[in-house]
Amino acid sequence: MDVLETVPPFVSAAELHRLPGVVVLADVRWYLDGRSGREAYDRGHLPDAVFVDLERWLSAAATPAAGRHPLPSPEVFAEGMRTLGVADDDIVVAYDDQGGVIAARLVWMLRVTGHRAALLDGGLATHSGDLSTTTPIRTRSAFTVREWPEAKLAGVDDLVHEDAIAVDARARERFVGGEDPVDPRPGHVPGARSVPCRDNVDADGFLVADEGIREGFATAGVTADTVDRVIAYCGSGVTACHNLLTMEHLGIGRARLFVGGWSAYSRDPERQVETGP
Repeated sequence: MDVLETVPPFVSAAELHRLPGVVVLADVRWYLDGRSGREAYDRGHLPDAVFVDLERWLSAAATPAAGRHPLPSPEVFAEGMRTLGVADDDIVVAYDDQGGVIAARLVWMLRVTGHRAALLDGGLATHSGDLSTTTPIRTRSAFTVREWPEAKLAGVDDLVHEDAIAVDARARERFVGGEDPVDPRPGHVPGARSVPCRDNVDADGFLVADEGIREGFATAGVTADTVDRVIAYCGSGVTACHNLLTMEHLGIGRARLFVGGWSAYSRDPERQVETGP
């Protein structure tokens, strides 16, 4: 059995406590508006959760060609996991306070390299008691360096290939060409389909019914029969991971990620853009 099949991409709070082996709870809060995820963690987090710094361990330095959040080197990622006490055989369950659309980056990175990881459905909202302000002390662990699998990544030329189904996870207003708070050109990749990842969850951050999510993907042409052609992107390769995990949750399959996202694509003046629905 595939090791990933032993842990689904999403788990409920009840399922969290039934997972076998060592489970590491990971707080991956980060905010596009510049607020500090670390400060939010320090004010209160789920008991025993470690804080995972997206900028430090889950991405490399931004460049115009690679976007705002390129993947870190495998060595940096492995060092981050060791520092946080995550071992190769541990199960990581990650959460945030935005329906998992940020924490999905860590879960995707772990799953795509063969580790067991899941998003906590509902995230911070699953906890009804007092939040913790204590940072757990974890022993440095052994975590093997593994290369990012090329088969699960797409380049910009793949994204615009005539056979590709480009799926944009950003908010629909950014897709159609409304004001963009962080990138230089509004709009989307020509021919892309809008599937906002935040539509996968309700106002409390829990996954909506599978039928509703499946319909949204199907409308965009994303099915088990087409998943090999699907390339997910967003602003910078973070929230698109939520769409990828949701496709896996629905049994559609595992599509590819264009990590550079709109932050890379829109900075290339040679690339055409589209606006409108």
